[in-house]
Amino acid sequence: MKEGIHPKYHEVEARCACGATWKTRSTKPELHLEICNNCHPFFTGRQKLVDTEGRVERFTKRFGTQTSESRKQAAKAKKQQQTAAASKA
Repeated sequence: MKEGIHPKYHEVEARCACGATWKTRSTKPELHLEICNNCHPFFTGRQKLVDTEGRVERFTKRFGTQTSESRKQAAKAKKQQQTAAASKA
């Protein structure tokens, strides 16, 4: 190994925006993170929407909020209408 070309390896305390801290090692003297495993939606099961410029509201206004139950009910109603129309013909 050549001398003087490798960065210093520091023991640092990483800090997340949610307030969680832990000790690790890094070539940077400080670690500030936006998201960690304590606040990430994949690990917590909670979804945190970061909405810029009202995109989520505009989408829900345009298409409405759909759940699996509402889609099942709509499909069932459509099927009943089709069978009623077929029986009349």
